[in-house]
Amino acid sequence: KHFKFVVIERGRRLHKKPSAGEVRACNPWLQEEIRLVKPRVVVALGATAAQALLGKQFRVTQDRGRPIPTDFADAVVATVHPSAVLRAPPDAREEARQEFFADLKKVASYLKRSA
Repeated sequence: KHFKFVVIERGRRLHKKPSAGEVRACNPWLQEEIRLVKPRVVVALGATAAQALLGKQFRVTQDRGRPIPTDFADAVVATVHPSAVLRAPPDAREEARQEFFADLKKVASYLKRSA
């Protein structure tokens, strides 16, 4: 829900991670949107999003792509933020892309099974 950045060169911005206070401040809007939309699955893109929904102990590196039941949706599935794929070193970028898409395919499979 929060976006801040620094300009790194003319016309380019680098996203900055929100502080814990900024995450807390935006949480009521996020919770209200989830309440209104009533999603079956929430896909958390990146550690900040995942930890905002699942708690600070959550680690994307350990539990990415795994449906986690919650009170506000049938499941939350966390994966890396797409920008992490784009920023991956050239020799690792294709693998990062494939892992990201594999996580999204797990979401699709989950939705088909729980339909």
